[in-house]
Amino acid sequence: LEWVRGDAEALPFADNSVDCLTIAFGLRNVTRTLVALKDINRVLKKGGRFLCMEFSHLPEGPIKDAYEAYSFHVIPPLGKALAGDAQPYEYLVESIRKFHKQEALEELMREAGMRHVTHTNILGGVVAIHSGFKA
Repeated sequence: LEWVRGDAEALPFADNSVDCLTIAFGLRNVTRTLVALKDINRVLKKGGRFLCMEFSHLPEGPIKDAYEAYSFHVIPPLGKALAGDAQPYEYLVESIRKFHKQEALEELMREAGMRHVTHTNILGGVVAIHSGFKA
């Protein structure tokens, strides 16, 4: 197993060279999600699997309302109190809110060429794990 850090939009791997590629809590920080997904699909071998764990979206309702209130009114002040700066925690909350909903990310994965695309919600959708395979 070799850990590699690189540009998600231009991965440092040859075409069709990777059996499995994962990203956790990082895809929402990529500027052009579809470009990154296409490059991930490029490097996967036929039948190779992509797994993405990312903060996601809760369905409408009181739990979502409470989670958003916590996210916007507790996390940044807590970050300021503990780390001396609220801004990174404000960014975190905003980046989660602006990231693709589960079904939209599935569609982008399909558009990038992946097949058998699914997602599994964790904690009701606070986090989701997306999975797709190179055709």
